[in-house]
Amino acid sequence: MKNHNILASESFSCGSRHYFLDFKLARNNSNYISITRSDAQPDGSYTRQSVAFFEEHFHVLIACLSSLFRTVAYQDEQNMTVQDLYSRNIERRASGIKSWEPELRPREKMLERGRDKMSNAELLAMLIGSGTPRETAVDLAGRILESVGGNLLKLSDLELSDYCRFVGMGVAKTCSILAAMELAKRMYPMLNVVPVKKVQVSSGAGIRPAID
Repeated sequence: MKNHNILASESFSCGSRHYFLDFKLARNNSNYISITRSDAQPDGSYTRQSVAFFEEHFHVLIACLSSLFRTVAYQDEQNMTVQDLYSRNIERRASGIKSWEPELRPREKMLERGRDKMSNAELLAMLIGSGTPRETAVDLAGRILESVGGNLLKLSDLELSDYCRFVGMGVAKTCSILAAMELAKRMYPMLNVVPVKKVQVSSGAGIRPAID
């Protein structure tokens, strides 16, 4: 029979242990969370232990869990000095494009050698602007190009959602690329128009007969 006071429930198991997280409705119409651990016994029975958190304590529970996970995540930094943290951040920043030789950085390379000397990844990286702490904009651009086999026509067909599935690509960066691609599409028909030069002939002497 369905327990009508359970509004939502999640569960998971690990070996003979089973865990249940239930969001319940109390008799006074308030809500509470029940966390239950059920252990299977050799004789086929189960032993259960439960703890309940009532709605007036939800914010405390969430704050405690947040603090707990944050402490674990930054446990290695607890004994670090401010100078140590600063040095580590400098090292992380030094691994990006700014750590490259000036002539290899996309912007400097364009100014020094010209845009025709830039690779497709470098040009795309300039539209992206910045990468992530673990990946430069050039590497990110390379991954995006690789996803379309390096085909720029296929790249121009990508939509917002296609770009945003790459880590490091958000709406702002994607819109910069889409805007550039749209300008290229509008320019393309103009490049296919070959102007016809008009030749003025002043007299019949200037016309060569088709047959001598």
